[in-house]
Amino acid sequence: MIKQNEQHLKKLSTLARYWILTSTTKAGSGHPTSSLSAVELGVALFFGGVLRADLSDPEYHNNDRVIFSKGHAVPLMYTLYAIAGKILPEELSTLRTFNGRLEGHPTERFPYTEAATGSLGQGLSIGVGMALNAKYLDKLSYRTYVLLGDSEMAEGSVWEAIQLAAHYKLDNLIGIIDVNRLGQRGETMLGHDVSTYRRRLEAFGWNTVVVDGHNTSQVLSAYRAAQHSHGKPVMIIAKTVKGKGVSFLENKNGWHGKVLSETELPKALASLGSVDMRLRGKVLSPKRMQPRKTKLKPKRSSELSDAPRSTRQAYGQTLVKLFARFPEMVVLDAEVSNSTYAETFKHAYPERFFEMFIAEQNMVGVAIGLASRGKIPFISTFAAFFTRAFDQIRMSQYAGPGSRINFVGSHAGTSIGQDGPSQMGLEDIAMFRAVLGSCVLYPADSVADEKLVAEAIRYPGVAYIRTTRMDTKPLYKRSEKFLIGGSKTLRTSKRDMVTVIAAGVTLYEALAAHDELKEQGIAIRVIDAYSIKPIDVSAIKKAARETKAIITVEDHYAEGGLGEAVRSAIENSPVPIISLAVRKIPRSGKPAQLLEYEQISRDAIVRLIKAL
Repeated sequence: MIKQNEQHLKKLSTLARYWILTSTTKAGSGHPTSSLSAVELGVALFFGGVLRADLSDPEYHNNDRVIFSKGHAVPLMYTLYAIAGKILPEELSTLRTFNGRLEGHPTERFPYTEAATGSLGQGLSIGVGMALNAKYLDKLSYRTYVLLGDSEMAEGSVWEAIQLAAHYKLDNLIGIIDVNRLGQRGETMLGHDVSTYRRRLEAFGWNTVVVDGHNTSQVLSAYRAAQHSHGKPVMIIAKTVKGKGVSFLENKNGWHGKVLSETELPKALASLGSVDMRLRGKVLSPKRMQPRKTKLKPKRSSELSDAPRSTRQAYGQTLVKLFARFPEMVVLDAEVSNSTYAETFKHAYPERFFEMFIAEQNMVGVAIGLASRGKIPFISTFAAFFTRAFDQIRMSQYAGPGSRINFVGSHAGTSIGQDGPSQMGLEDIAMFRAVLGSCVLYPADSVADEKLVAEAIRYPGVAYIRTTRMDTKPLYKRSEKFLIGGSKTLRTSKRDMVTVIAAGVTLYEALAAHDELKEQGIAIRVIDAYSIKPIDVSAIKKAARETKAIITVEDHYAEGGLGEAVRSAIENSPVPIISLAVRKIPRSGKPAQLLEYEQISRDAIVRLIKAL
């Protein structure tokens, strides 16, 4: 019976190779050789009695999850679902076409895609998020399988994920490295040295199985062994041949991302031998079980007082208050929770908090994995440190419809003071504004922070909240409402000569400038642009009609910040817009010194307006 099953899998592998070659040649582009090397790995997983998933319901919560971190091997992925009978073979000929759903790398347009990949080094982190969800949150039996390419094993984010998976003892996570030796321009760092992969992974706390990736019997045995791992994740290290199955492609450099021509294709197909186009494979059904319902007793958070308080501190308190209403919340932090105040939530609900350590790229990937399984992650670190994870951040916009991922960057701007420029988030607004469909929020006081965190949790997509280190006095009453896309006009009169638009720390500088100028008989309007994206276009247009100039003041670099957001809102207006922003490399010093040094202080505002 076992031999018959293996023979059936070998025939399915031949069919898979046939469809990989024909679909990529028809498309005129793609990665056939990278797909061919992983065929036995994919076929054995899907049709060898390993994978358990209800393919009639791709979103079923206890389906095993399969992530192609090696996203360029997506022709294999589509072929597997064709063999499973879930897409028609004819659809494979629409690969990489504009109106088709079979895109050049995995995206959510294809309903069986677990994660959008293709930017290498991200799939394992997403898999860690899915495995954390199954083991610690939903208490489900599903396993997460991640197919990795050997080239992406050079990515630091992969090793961040490897460390964290071992730390959390994710024995429901199984990685498969397709060690086919050849990358895009030649041999990979380790080539076919599978022993070194094994030693490194075992040193990081993983169980490993080394196999010939084209030996169906060995591959099946490896999967079965991986399913019986206890307390450790498993990596199957498969030695394979790039272009396997076509003699003139096998182990040949120069074929990465290159397809066969119409004249080369018949020769390649002939080398496959007999192909049974009627063969199909069956995926086993998953165990029917329900996710564990959260039954944590709601904890009371200390109420925000009228005393000065930082917005980062308000953030932690607000998370505790929100959890009773949003039990799908989960909080991640990069080993700075005592500074971001995410630890407030950790102390209240330790079961819903995961320490990510100083590995921001992996943290964002884990959040994507959690969001894909219906959780609402809040992830926090210093605003400056999110920049190293921008690739993961931009990929999070493809996490799928309904996904909600909330980023919180503390210690933003020069106002953090003595720590110096390496710790100052000065590019973060520009970075998150550039993400399609994102919102960027910058509360000035604890009340605004509480209200905006509550708004962000409902936002469908990427939300960024910028918090500050220094304490600020409350500006708003607790009854005040804050909406994404809104603003607050805090000072206005019929005699306003100039409008000053600020957010966060610089709002206080603008208010102080208003008071000083008022004593000198100069009236100015002050707007709190707490929602930088989407920005309150109507309020800005009104100010442009009613005042003679607009001044933006921000503790951020000029490029991509508040000033440019305001300009985009009234790009055709004749009213001059002057931007006060960080334009010099900051130094260590007291916050007031740095604001003056960068010409974004109250005195700088006063000087500019008097000059105007």
